[in-house]
Amino acid sequence: MGIRAGSGGLRTLATAVAVLMHVWLWAGAAAGETASATRASLSGDQHRTTFQLDLTVGVPAEIYTLANPYRVIVDLPDVEFRLPDGTGQDGGGLVRTFRYGLFAEGKARVVLDTTGPVRIERAAMTAATGGKGIVFAFDMVTTDPASFGLGTGADKAAEDAPEKAPPAGPPDDKPKRTGKAVIMIDPGHGGIDGGAVSASSLLEKDVVLAVGKELGRQLAASGRYDVHMTRSSDVFVSLDQRLNLSAKHGVDLFISLHADSLAVEAEAQAVRGATIYTLSERASDEQARRMAEKENASDLIAGINVVDGPDDDEVKSILFDLMKRETANFSADFSNTLVHKLKSAKALSRVPQRAAAFKVLKQTHAPSVLIELGYLSNPEDEKLLNSTAWRKKIAASITTAIDDYFSKRTASSPGLSRK
Repeated sequence: MGIRAGSGGLRTLATAVAVLMHVWLWAGAAAGETASATRASLSGDQHRTTFQLDLTVGVPAEIYTLANPYRVIVDLPDVEFRLPDGTGQDGGGLVRTFRYGLFAEGKARVVLDTTGPVRIERAAMTAATGGKGIVFAFDMVTTDPASFGLGTGADKAAEDAPEKAPPAGPPDDKPKRTGKAVIMIDPGHGGIDGGAVSASSLLEKDVVLAVGKELGRQLAASGRYDVHMTRSSDVFVSLDQRLNLSAKHGVDLFISLHADSLAVEAEAQAVRGATIYTLSERASDEQARRMAEKENASDLIAGINVVDGPDDDEVKSILFDLMKRETANFSADFSNTLVHKLKSAKALSRVPQRAAAFKVLKQTHAPSVLIELGYLSNPEDEKLLNSTAWRKKIAASITTAIDDYFSKRTASSPGLSRK
Protein backbone atom coordinates (compact mmCIF):
# COMPACT_ATOMS: atom_id res chain seq x y z
CA MET A 1 0.00 0.00 0.00
CA GLY A 2 1.06 3.63 -0.37
CA ILE A 3 1.85 6.10 2.37
CA ARG A 4 -1.09 8.39 3.16
CA ALA A 5 -1.03 11.85 4.71
CA GLY A 6 -3.86 14.18 5.59
CA SER A 7 -6.83 14.08 7.93
CA GLY A 8 -6.14 10.42 8.69
CA GLY A 9 -2.48 11.10 9.50
CA LEU A 10 0.70 9.70 7.99
CA ARG A 11 0.95 5.99 8.65
CA THR A 12 4.69 5.88 9.24
CA LEU A 13 5.20 9.15 11.14
CA ALA A 14 4.83 10.31 14.75
CA THR A 15 1.40 11.25 16.07
CA ALA A 16 2.47 14.89 16.55
CA VAL A 17 3.09 15.26 12.82
CA ALA A 18 -0.24 13.65 11.98
CA VAL A 19 -2.05 16.07 14.28
CA LEU A 20 -0.31 19.04 12.68
CA MET A 21 -1.35 17.93 9.22
CA HIS A 22 -4.91 17.40 10.40
CA VAL A 23 -5.05 20.92 11.84
CA TRP A 24 -3.79 22.52 8.62
CA LEU A 25 -6.19 20.50 6.48
CA TRP A 26 -9.10 21.49 8.71
CA ALA A 27 -8.07 25.17 8.68
CA GLY A 28 -7.90 25.26 4.88
CA ALA A 29 -11.27 23.52 4.53
CA ALA A 30 -12.92 25.86 7.04
CA ALA A 31 -11.76 28.88 5.06
CA GLY A 32 -13.27 27.41 1.90
CA GLU A 33 -9.94 27.77 0.14
CA THR A 34 -8.84 25.54 -2.74
CA ALA A 35 -5.26 24.38 -2.28
CA SER A 36 -2.70 25.76 -4.72
CA ALA A 37 0.80 24.43 -5.40
CA THR A 38 3.18 27.36 -5.79
CA ARG A 39 6.59 25.68 -5.97
CA ALA A 40 8.01 22.21 -6.62
CA SER A 41 11.65 21.23 -6.28
CA LEU A 42 14.11 18.36 -6.04
CA SER A 43 17.24 18.17 -3.91
CA GLY A 44 19.76 15.47 -3.03
CA ASP A 45 21.81 13.01 -5.03
CA GLN A 46 21.73 9.57 -6.70
CA HIS A 47 21.28 7.84 -3.33
CA ARG A 48 18.68 10.03 -1.62
CA THR A 49 16.46 12.65 -3.24
CA THR A 50 13.84 14.88 -1.61
CA PHE A 51 10.77 16.10 -3.46
CA GLN A 52 9.14 19.23 -2.01
CA LEU A 53 5.81 20.79 -2.94
CA ASP A 54 4.76 24.12 -1.42
CA LEU A 55 1.00 24.36 -0.83
CA THR A 56 -1.21 27.19 0.31
CA VAL A 57 -3.17 24.82 2.60
CA GLY A 58 -2.78 21.23 3.75
CA VAL A 59 -4.47 18.42 1.85
CA PRO A 60 -4.68 14.63 2.11
CA ALA A 61 -1.92 12.92 0.11
CA GLU A 62 -1.14 9.38 -0.94
CA ILE A 63 2.29 8.29 -2.18
CA TYR A 64 3.06 4.99 -3.88
CA THR A 65 5.42 3.46 -6.43
CA LEU A 66 4.93 1.60 -9.73
CA ALA A 67 7.24 -0.39 -12.00
CA ASN A 68 7.57 -0.74 -15.78
CA PRO A 69 8.69 2.03 -15.89
CA TYR A 70 9.78 3.00 -12.38
CA ARG A 71 7.60 5.85 -11.08
CA VAL A 72 6.51 7.53 -7.85
CA ILE A 73 2.86 8.60 -7.82
CA VAL A 74 1.44 11.31 -5.55
CA ASP A 75 -2.34 11.59 -5.47
CA LEU A 76 -3.96 14.74 -4.11
CA PRO A 77 -7.45 16.25 -4.13
CA ASP A 78 -8.32 19.13 -6.45
CA VAL A 79 -5.11 21.20 -6.35
CA GLU A 80 -4.44 24.17 -8.61
CA PHE A 81 -0.88 24.07 -9.90
CA ARG A 82 0.62 27.56 -10.14
CA LEU A 83 4.14 26.48 -10.96
CA PRO A 84 6.63 28.25 -13.26
CA ASP A 85 6.76 27.06 -16.87
CA GLY A 86 9.18 24.18 -17.35
CA THR A 87 8.91 22.93 -13.77
CA GLY A 88 9.84 19.24 -13.64
CA GLN A 89 11.39 18.99 -17.10
CA ASP A 90 15.01 18.84 -15.90
CA GLY A 91 14.71 16.50 -12.90
CA GLY A 92 17.56 15.86 -10.49
CA GLY A 93 19.03 13.17 -8.24
CA LEU A 94 16.95 9.99 -8.52
CA VAL A 95 14.28 11.70 -10.64
CA ARG A 96 14.57 12.03 -14.41
CA THR A 97 11.55 14.33 -14.81
CA PHE A 98 8.23 14.91 -13.12
CA ARG A 99 4.83 16.20 -14.24
CA TYR A 100 1.64 17.31 -12.59
CA GLY A 101 -1.98 18.18 -13.31
CA LEU A 102 -5.56 16.96 -13.02
CA PHE A 103 -5.87 13.18 -13.27
CA ALA A 104 -9.67 13.29 -13.07
CA GLU A 105 -12.32 15.75 -11.97
CA GLY A 106 -11.50 16.67 -8.37
CA LYS A 107 -8.27 14.67 -8.31
CA ALA A 108 -4.74 15.94 -8.95
CA ARG A 109 -1.61 13.86 -9.47
CA VAL A 110 2.15 14.24 -9.56
CA VAL A 111 4.16 11.56 -11.39
CA LEU A 112 7.92 11.34 -10.89
CA ASP A 113 9.93 9.21 -13.34
CA THR A 114 12.82 7.72 -11.38
CA THR A 115 16.18 6.49 -12.61
CA GLY A 116 15.57 3.09 -11.00
CA PRO A 117 13.70 1.39 -8.15
CA VAL A 118 13.22 3.61 -5.08
CA ARG A 119 11.37 3.43 -1.79
CA ILE A 120 9.73 6.23 0.16
CA GLU A 121 11.57 6.59 3.45
CA ARG A 122 10.11 9.75 4.99
CA ALA A 123 7.11 11.96 4.27
CA ALA A 124 5.69 14.96 6.09
CA MET A 125 3.50 18.04 5.85
CA THR A 126 4.76 20.89 8.01
CA ALA A 127 4.03 24.57 8.43
CA ALA A 128 6.06 26.80 6.12
CA THR A 129 8.48 29.30 7.59
CA GLY A 130 6.48 32.27 8.81
CA GLY A 131 3.34 30.17 9.18
CA LYS A 132 2.01 30.87 5.68
CA GLY A 133 1.24 27.69 3.79
CA ILE A 134 2.33 24.06 4.04
CA VAL A 135 5.49 22.29 2.92
CA PHE A 136 4.82 18.76 1.70
CA ALA A 137 8.02 16.73 1.31
CA PHE A 138 9.15 13.13 1.05
CA ASP A 139 12.46 11.32 0.62
CA MET A 140 13.24 8.71 -2.01
CA VAL A 141 16.15 6.31 -1.50
CA THR A 142 17.52 3.63 -3.78
CA THR A 143 16.47 0.02 -3.41
CA ASP A 144 16.98 -3.18 -5.41
CA PRO A 145 14.55 -4.47 -8.06
CA ALA A 146 13.68 -7.59 -6.06
CA SER A 147 12.61 -5.54 -3.04
CA PHE A 148 10.73 -3.08 -5.23
CA GLY A 149 8.80 -5.77 -7.10
CA LEU A 150 5.87 -4.20 -8.95
CA GLY A 151 5.81 -1.29 -6.52
CA THR A 152 3.68 -0.45 -3.52
CA GLY A 153 0.85 0.68 -5.80
CA ALA A 154 0.59 -2.54 -7.82
CA ASP A 155 -2.72 -3.45 -6.20
CA LYS A 156 -3.99 0.07 -6.73
CA ALA A 157 -3.54 -0.05 -10.51
CA ALA A 158 -6.88 -1.78 -10.92
CA GLU A 159 -8.60 1.02 -8.97
CA ASP A 160 -7.17 3.74 -11.21
CA ALA A 161 -7.62 1.92 -14.50
CA PRO A 162 -10.67 3.26 -16.35
CA GLU A 163 -13.38 0.98 -17.62
CA LYS A 164 -12.09 -0.88 -20.63
CA ALA A 165 -13.40 0.12 -23.99
CA PRO A 166 -16.15 -2.16 -25.30
CA PRO A 167 -15.29 -4.72 -27.98
CA ALA A 168 -14.86 -3.01 -31.33
CA GLY A 169 -18.09 -2.76 -33.25
CA PRO A 170 -21.37 -0.87 -33.06
CA PRO A 171 -22.67 -0.11 -29.54
CA ASP A 172 -25.40 -2.38 -28.19
CA ASP A 173 -27.56 0.54 -27.00
CA LYS A 174 -27.73 2.93 -29.90
CA PRO A 175 -28.15 6.59 -28.89
CA LYS A 176 -31.14 8.53 -30.13
CA ARG A 177 -30.49 10.08 -33.51
CA THR A 178 -31.43 13.68 -34.31
CA GLY A 179 -30.92 13.40 -38.04
CA LYS A 180 -27.60 15.21 -37.74
CA ALA A 181 -24.20 13.63 -38.17
CA VAL A 182 -22.47 13.10 -34.81
CA ILE A 183 -18.89 14.43 -34.58
CA MET A 184 -16.51 13.76 -31.72
CA ILE A 185 -13.49 16.03 -31.31
CA ASP A 186 -10.66 14.54 -29.27
CA PRO A 187 -8.07 17.06 -28.04
CA GLY A 188 -5.13 14.83 -27.12
CA HIS A 189 -3.40 14.63 -23.74
CA GLY A 190 -4.67 16.89 -20.92
CA GLY A 191 -4.30 17.32 -17.18
CA ILE A 192 -1.21 15.54 -15.91
CA ASP A 193 -0.28 14.53 -19.48
CA GLY A 194 0.96 17.74 -21.08
CA GLY A 195 2.12 16.09 -24.30
CA ALA A 196 4.86 17.77 -26.32
CA VAL A 197 6.52 20.99 -25.12
CA SER A 198 7.96 23.77 -27.28
CA ALA A 199 11.17 25.68 -26.63
CA SER A 200 9.08 28.47 -25.05
CA SER A 201 7.16 25.96 -22.86
CA LEU A 202 4.01 25.98 -25.00
CA LEU A 203 2.18 22.75 -24.15
CA GLU A 204 0.59 20.45 -26.70
CA LYS A 205 -2.41 19.84 -24.43
CA ASP A 206 -3.23 23.58 -24.45
CA VAL A 207 -2.78 24.00 -28.20
CA VAL A 208 -5.02 21.10 -29.18
CA LEU A 209 -7.70 22.04 -26.64
CA ALA A 210 -7.84 25.58 -28.08
CA VAL A 211 -8.11 24.26 -31.65
CA GLY A 212 -10.65 21.63 -30.55
CA LYS A 213 -12.88 24.23 -28.91
CA GLU A 214 -12.72 26.49 -31.97
CA LEU A 215 -13.51 23.57 -34.27
CA GLY A 216 -16.43 22.57 -32.05
CA ARG A 217 -17.71 26.16 -32.05
CA GLN A 218 -17.63 26.39 -35.84
CA LEU A 219 -19.29 23.00 -36.31
CA ALA A 220 -22.03 23.77 -33.78
CA ALA A 221 -22.65 27.20 -35.34
CA SER A 222 -23.41 25.55 -38.69
CA GLY A 223 -26.37 23.74 -37.12
CA ARG A 224 -25.57 20.65 -39.17
CA TYR A 225 -23.93 18.46 -36.54
CA ASP A 226 -24.22 17.09 -33.02
CA VAL A 227 -20.78 17.90 -31.61
CA HIS A 228 -19.14 16.19 -28.61
CA MET A 229 -15.65 16.51 -27.12
CA THR A 230 -13.68 13.92 -25.19
CA ARG A 231 -12.51 16.77 -22.95
CA SER A 232 -13.40 20.46 -22.80
CA SER A 233 -11.02 21.41 -19.98
CA ASP A 234 -7.49 20.69 -18.80
CA VAL A 235 -8.17 17.20 -17.43
CA PHE A 236 -6.64 13.81 -18.22
CA VAL A 237 -8.82 11.36 -20.19
CA SER A 238 -7.47 7.85 -20.72
CA LEU A 239 -7.38 6.21 -24.15
CA ASP A 240 -10.05 3.69 -23.12
CA GLN A 241 -12.28 6.48 -21.87
CA ARG A 242 -11.93 8.25 -25.22
CA LEU A 243 -12.99 5.08 -27.04
CA ASN A 244 -15.88 4.57 -24.61
CA LEU A 245 -17.16 8.09 -25.23
CA SER A 246 -17.06 7.54 -28.98
CA ALA A 247 -19.06 4.31 -28.68
CA LYS A 248 -21.50 5.84 -26.18
CA HIS A 249 -22.45 8.68 -28.52
CA GLY A 250 -22.48 6.49 -31.64
CA VAL A 251 -20.35 8.99 -33.52
CA ASP A 252 -20.21 9.24 -37.29
CA LEU A 253 -16.72 10.76 -37.34
CA PHE A 254 -13.95 10.85 -34.74
CA ILE A 255 -11.17 13.45 -35.00
CA SER A 256 -8.18 13.35 -32.64
CA LEU A 257 -5.98 16.47 -32.48
CA HIS A 258 -2.26 16.52 -31.62
CA ALA A 259 0.86 18.68 -32.09
CA ASP A 260 4.08 16.70 -31.78
CA SER A 261 7.73 17.61 -31.26
CA LEU A 262 10.95 15.97 -32.41
CA ALA A 263 13.88 15.41 -30.07
CA VAL A 264 16.65 15.40 -32.71
CA GLU A 265 17.75 19.00 -33.25
CA ALA A 266 18.34 18.65 -36.99
CA GLU A 267 14.89 17.15 -37.54
CA ALA A 268 13.23 19.63 -35.19
CA GLN A 269 14.44 22.58 -37.26
CA ALA A 270 13.63 21.05 -40.64
CA VAL A 271 10.46 19.00 -40.14
CA ARG A 272 7.17 20.88 -40.02
CA GLY A 273 3.60 20.83 -41.29
CA ALA A 274 0.36 18.95 -40.70
CA THR A 275 -0.01 15.18 -41.06
CA ILE A 276 -3.19 13.10 -41.09
CA TYR A 277 -2.94 9.58 -39.65
CA THR A 278 -5.37 6.71 -40.18
CA LEU A 279 -5.47 3.32 -38.47
CA SER A 280 -3.31 0.46 -39.65
CA GLU A 281 -1.91 -2.48 -37.73
CA ARG A 282 1.26 -2.07 -39.80
CA ALA A 283 2.78 1.41 -39.75
CA SER A 284 3.30 3.15 -43.07
CA ASP A 285 6.86 4.07 -42.06
CA GLU A 286 9.20 4.28 -39.07
CA GLN A 287 8.14 7.81 -38.14
CA ALA A 288 4.49 6.75 -38.00
CA ARG A 289 5.38 3.74 -35.85
CA ARG A 290 7.29 5.91 -33.36
CA MET A 291 4.46 8.43 -33.27
CA ALA A 292 1.85 5.77 -32.48
CA GLU A 293 4.10 4.21 -29.84
CA LYS A 294 4.49 7.57 -28.11
CA GLU A 295 0.78 8.47 -28.23
CA ASN A 296 -0.24 5.01 -27.04
CA ALA A 297 1.94 5.51 -23.93
CA SER A 298 -0.14 8.43 -22.61
CA ASP A 299 -1.78 6.26 -19.93
CA LEU A 300 1.64 5.29 -18.57
CA ILE A 301 2.61 8.96 -18.52
CA ALA A 302 -0.40 9.68 -16.31
CA GLY A 303 0.57 6.95 -13.85
CA ILE A 304 -1.77 4.19 -15.01
CA ASN A 305 -0.45 0.64 -15.27
CA VAL A 306 -1.55 -0.68 -18.64
CA VAL A 307 -2.49 -4.36 -18.74
CA ASP A 308 -3.55 -5.70 -22.11
CA GLY A 309 -6.61 -7.91 -22.08
CA PRO A 310 -7.32 -10.96 -24.24
CA ASP A 311 -7.21 -10.43 -27.96
CA ASP A 312 -10.61 -9.65 -29.43
CA ASP A 313 -9.68 -11.27 -32.76
CA GLU A 314 -11.30 -14.56 -31.75
CA VAL A 315 -14.76 -12.94 -31.61
CA LYS A 316 -14.54 -11.21 -34.96
CA SER A 317 -17.12 -12.31 -37.49
CA ILE A 318 -17.18 -12.03 -41.26
CA LEU A 319 -19.66 -9.14 -40.92
CA PHE A 320 -17.35 -7.42 -38.48
CA ASP A 321 -14.42 -7.72 -40.88
CA LEU A 322 -16.53 -6.28 -43.69
CA MET A 323 -17.51 -3.37 -41.46
CA LYS A 324 -13.84 -2.82 -40.59
CA ARG A 325 -12.96 -2.52 -44.24
CA GLU A 326 -15.84 -0.15 -44.92
CA THR A 327 -14.87 2.07 -41.98
CA ALA A 328 -11.24 2.06 -43.09
CA ASN A 329 -12.33 3.19 -46.54
CA PHE A 330 -14.41 6.03 -45.08
CA SER A 331 -11.42 7.08 -42.92
CA ALA A 332 -9.24 7.17 -46.01
CA ASP A 333 -11.86 9.23 -47.87
CA PHE A 334 -11.97 11.80 -45.09
CA SER A 335 -8.15 11.87 -44.91
CA ASN A 336 -8.02 12.66 -48.63
CA THR A 337 -10.56 15.45 -48.23
CA LEU A 338 -8.65 16.89 -45.27
CA VAL A 339 -5.36 17.00 -47.17
CA HIS A 340 -7.01 18.94 -49.97
CA LYS A 341 -8.57 21.49 -47.60
CA LEU A 342 -5.56 21.92 -45.29
CA LYS A 343 -3.40 23.08 -48.17
CA SER A 344 -5.15 26.44 -47.98
CA ALA A 345 -4.48 26.80 -44.22
CA LYS A 346 -0.77 26.00 -44.05
CA ALA A 347 1.97 23.91 -45.62
CA LEU A 348 1.48 20.21 -45.12
CA SER A 349 4.31 17.96 -44.03
CA ARG A 350 6.45 16.28 -46.66
CA VAL A 351 4.38 13.08 -46.28
CA PRO A 352 0.94 14.39 -45.25
CA GLN A 353 -0.81 11.01 -45.03
CA ARG A 354 0.48 8.20 -42.84
CA ALA A 355 -0.92 5.21 -40.97
CA ALA A 356 -0.12 3.36 -37.74
CA ALA A 357 -1.74 1.44 -34.88
CA PHE A 358 -2.98 4.37 -32.79
CA LYS A 359 -5.12 2.96 -29.99
CA VAL A 360 -7.47 5.94 -30.03
CA LEU A 361 -8.34 5.15 -33.67
CA LYS A 362 -9.20 1.48 -32.97
CA GLN A 363 -12.96 1.86 -33.36
CA THR A 364 -14.80 0.19 -36.19
CA HIS A 365 -18.16 1.89 -35.64
CA ALA A 366 -16.85 5.21 -36.96
CA PRO A 367 -14.33 6.59 -39.43
CA SER A 368 -11.49 8.16 -37.47
CA VAL A 369 -8.37 10.20 -38.10
CA LEU A 370 -5.60 11.66 -35.98
CA ILE A 371 -4.43 15.10 -37.10
CA GLU A 372 -0.94 16.23 -36.14
CA LEU A 373 -1.49 19.96 -36.58
CA GLY A 374 2.24 20.70 -36.70
CA TYR A 375 5.47 20.37 -34.75
CA LEU A 376 6.04 22.33 -31.56
CA SER A 377 9.75 21.64 -32.02
CA ASN A 378 9.79 23.73 -35.20
CA PRO A 379 9.96 27.53 -34.61
CA GLU A 380 7.70 28.38 -37.57
CA ASP A 381 5.08 25.81 -36.59
CA GLU A 382 5.24 26.92 -32.97
CA LYS A 383 4.32 30.49 -33.95
CA LEU A 384 1.34 29.25 -35.94
CA LEU A 385 0.15 26.86 -33.26
CA ASN A 386 0.25 29.70 -30.72
CA SER A 387 -1.71 32.08 -32.99
CA THR A 388 -5.44 32.61 -32.39
CA ALA A 389 -5.92 33.66 -36.00
CA TRP A 390 -4.22 30.52 -37.32
CA ARG A 391 -6.26 28.30 -35.00
CA LYS A 392 -9.46 29.78 -36.42
CA LYS A 393 -8.13 29.26 -39.94
CA ILE A 394 -7.18 25.62 -39.40
CA ALA A 395 -10.53 24.94 -37.70
CA ALA A 396 -12.32 26.48 -40.67
CA SER A 397 -10.40 24.24 -43.07
CA ILE A 398 -11.28 21.13 -41.04
CA THR A 399 -14.93 22.25 -40.88
CA THR A 400 -15.02 22.65 -44.67
CA ALA A 401 -13.52 19.17 -45.08
CA ILE A 402 -16.21 17.74 -42.78
CA ASP A 403 -18.93 19.50 -44.79
CA ASP A 404 -17.60 18.09 -48.06
CA TYR A 405 -17.17 14.62 -46.58
CA PHE A 406 -20.73 14.39 -45.28
CA SER A 407 -22.18 15.91 -48.43
CA LYS A 408 -20.59 13.04 -50.31
CA ARG A 409 -21.71 10.49 -47.70
CA THR A 410 -25.29 11.81 -47.68
CA ALA A 411 -25.52 11.61 -51.45
CA SER A 412 -24.42 7.95 -51.43
CA SER A 413 -26.23 6.95 -48.18
CA PRO A 414 -29.59 8.68 -47.66
CA GLY A 415 -29.86 7.12 -44.18
CA LEU A 416 -27.14 9.51 -42.99
CA SER A 417 -28.90 12.82 -43.18
CA ARG A 418 -28.10 16.32 -42.08
CA LYS A 419 -30.30 19.28 -41.22
